[in-house]
Amino acid sequence: MTSPPTTEPAGDPSTLLGDSEHRMIVRLLSWSARVNRADQAHPRVRRWGLPALLAVFGLPALAKAVGGAGPGVPMVVALVLGLTVPLLWRERRPMPVFAVVAAVSVADMATGVMTGSNASRLVALYNVARLGTPVELAVACAVSLPEAVVTGLILSSYGPTAYLTQVPAMVTVLVVGTLAAVGLGLAGRIVRAYVAALEDRAVRLEIERDQRARLAVADERARVAREMHDILGHTLSVMVGLADGAAGLAETSPRRGAETLRIIADSGRGALAELRRLLAVVRADDREQTEQAPLAPQPGLADLDALLERVRAAGPTVTLHTEGELTGLGQGVQLAVYRIVQEALTNTLKYAAADTTVRVVIAVEPDAVDIAVEDSGPALAPPPGTDREGGGHGLVGMRERAALYGGQAGSGPNSRGGWTVRARLLPPPTHPPAHTENPPA
Repeated sequence: MTSPPTTEPAGDPSTLLGDSEHRMIVRLLSWSARVNRADQAHPRVRRWGLPALLAVFGLPALAKAVGGAGPGVPMVVALVLGLTVPLLWRERRPMPVFAVVAAVSVADMATGVMTGSNASRLVALYNVARLGTPVELAVACAVSLPEAVVTGLILSSYGPTAYLTQVPAMVTVLVVGTLAAVGLGLAGRIVRAYVAALEDRAVRLEIERDQRARLAVADERARVAREMHDILGHTLSVMVGLADGAAGLAETSPRRGAETLRIIADSGRGALAELRRLLAVVRADDREQTEQAPLAPQPGLADLDALLERVRAAGPTVTLHTEGELTGLGQGVQLAVYRIVQEALTNTLKYAAADTTVRVVIAVEPDAVDIAVEDSGPALAPPPGTDREGGGHGLVGMRERAALYGGQAGSGPNSRGGWTVRARLLPPPTHPPAHTENPPA
């Protein structure tokens, strides 16, 4: 019997890189993060530090001018300032800064000073590649490459660079340096675009997260509203019917009146317990109240008998007929069936006479659950401003519960002079798929 090969997680960097390479990447990322944080904390250091450093490179030429060599101190100072001061605006105006530095660099070569500050050309070119447009970069390269060649030819004839005896060597060094500045600038542009894309994605994900949270809150509020409507609507209708009966029995049959009042009290306590449990779930941030709230399960088909007894106590005659295996239904389907029957019986108590007969039929098929609640009437005159066929919150709630399981619900008058509510649910199969196990090799 052979055991399957073990594989390491694909997302683990250690499976793709060696330990030394992984540590090196971590160090580079950490160093880059520290530099970025320092730059954001002190932006003036980078802005002023680089021009100051390049100005220091011009001190040897200034020292020679003080000693009497070259065109003079004022010219050298002007060239050094012309090559370094424009760099203060290198990120805001990369192409104008490059144009100024390139022009001063030509003057530097023409006068024969050749200050060390001439390296500012590469800094200006780098910023054009990083921040400028493609056309500006093409123009900058067209200017920088010939200038690098000319600079190499001039430097190859100076004593300080006598160790580079061949002209192509100096020219190659300067051309490669120019191309390296362009490459670094393009790499910085790519990194900058990538970071901007990540920031934009993070913002969009945050917006989508907030939207999903708001939608979840709205769905939860709608669910709570449906549950409260079902609980209060049914319980109050039963209590109103029982209270009307108890009022008539108070003088003629005090004992039956007292029993009816006890049923009213039990119905009220049950409704309060359900509401307390529902509100405890809504106020999940109050942990103490949630822990103290009763944790009764959601009602199911096993609670239909108690529901029908409360309705019978209010006057109507209610019968229940079931077909198929009810215990095989999931808890969610049972809750939907219970609430649909509850809402239909509540409407019967509201709109039908007290002596009406109600027939509840629940048929479970292999792929569907059919519900029918039919009363015999006669219908009462609806209160002003109400209409049993108007599709209030109760009928909307029944339709939503049926639609949750791919079904539909509706209601209308029947041939017996009463009203019929029908619903059909299409719940998913509750049994798990058959588990197949591969035979051992």
